[in-house]
Amino acid sequence: MLLRSRQARGTGVTDIIIDIGGEIFRADFEEAAAPITCARFRKLLPYDDRIIHVRWSGEACWIPMGERDLSIGFENATSYPAPGQIIVYPGGVSETEILVAYGPCCFASKAGQLAGNHFLTIREDLDRLAKVGRAVLWEGAKAIVFRSA
Repeated sequence: MLLRSRQARGTGVTDIIIDIGGEIFRADFEEAAAPITCARFRKLLPYDDRIIHVRWSGEACWIPMGERDLSIGFENATSYPAPGQIIVYPGGVSETEILVAYGPCCFASKAGQLAGNHFLTIREDLDRLAKVGRAVLWEGAKAIVFRSA
């Protein structure tokens, strides 16, 4: 039944495994809403970096990517990602970054409110994701790896 409900949403079976400091989460690409962003991110896989807690955005963690040019524009952009939603900001006003929301969030930088492309969603274990997010807040940066499922 789980497989059928994911197929009905058009997301298929789990697309991505995300490992945050040893905690494993499964995520689905938002292909229909953000096809260009999804295709570009697939080319980066496996992607490993460090994730830190946001400064201005609320309950979320982010991966700063500096001046990296992802060659994507805005699609399916939001300033208010829900818990489990992962967005990428393609750069411009602020640096390129990936943001993982684990609670209430309004995506912003020192330059003000931003919007990023919602391209991945963690749909299960959101309580555990919140625990990991709070651990990043209190304990500091953690390793993060995105890989194909």
